[in-house]
Amino acid sequence: MMELQFGLAVSPSAQPGADPVRDGVLAEGLGFDFISVSDHPCGVVPNFEAWTVLSWIAAATSRIRIATRVLGVPYRPPALVAKMAETFHRLSGGRLILGLGGGYSDDEFRAFGLRVPTPGEKVRGLVEAIDIIRGLWSEPDFSYEGRLHHTERANIAPRPEPAIPIWLGTFGDQALAVTGRLADGWIPSHGFAPPERAAVMRARVRRAAEEAGRDPEDVTCAYHLEVHLGEPASAEPGVVAGSAAEVAKRLTGFAELGFTTLSLSLTGPGQADQARRLAHDVIPVVRAEVA
Repeated sequence: MMELQFGLAVSPSAQPGADPVRDGVLAEGLGFDFISVSDHPCGVVPNFEAWTVLSWIAAATSRIRIATRVLGVPYRPPALVAKMAETFHRLSGGRLILGLGGGYSDDEFRAFGLRVPTPGEKVRGLVEAIDIIRGLWSEPDFSYEGRLHHTERANIAPRPEPAIPIWLGTFGDQALAVTGRLADGWIPSHGFAPPERAAVMRARVRRAAEEAGRDPEDVTCAYHLEVHLGEPASAEPGVVAGSAAEVAKRLTGFAELGFTTLSLSLTGPGQADQARRLAHDVIPVVRAEVA
């Protein structure tokens, strides 16, 4: 089995005392494999826009990979995302993981004056976005006529070499099939896909990959979950909480379900200290157990 990869979610909070760039630098120093930031530009709680804050983190780091977890496709024209991603990837030294999702918060779309897609259109939008993004990354004068998105003899230069990995945050059966057919990775969240469901969903992704003539092992299966080190194991539903040993045991269980990548979002106070304890007391134990 390949060595497990561990990511640390960085909060995009813009409230007093928050510092996403500092948190990204800490994650790199602790040896995490990637950091990620969610994409919710609308809201009353002060926060930074995902692309912008990730650009600052990339400029302050040199090794750690950087993921969008996940960009809501309806917010940005896919052709523009293709260009933005190529620029980010090149300037960061090839460190971008482009996470995309259909966008689950209809209220956010309404608030920003965007058309609210139906569930079926969200899935269709993901397919078209991937087609356009990869088309622009690989072909000159790229024209595409979809139901929701189109291009006409579009070009971007330079193009990414090699191509940027695309991960999808998907949950419904049709979207899972799209993930297996088209994506480089799948990153569901524990809150929407608890372990018993996640295992079934992962099997659907892998089956779709096989049906498309792909090797299922080529689809990275990442699991995003909340962690609180130091709280009793039963503290809060949906949060992996407890001592370092208890958390390590739970994370090992997720790896044994077939998730080769774990994306961890820390909750509660003392998150910098929790990150250090994860790096020193939890992750080495999980890697040793799985190996």
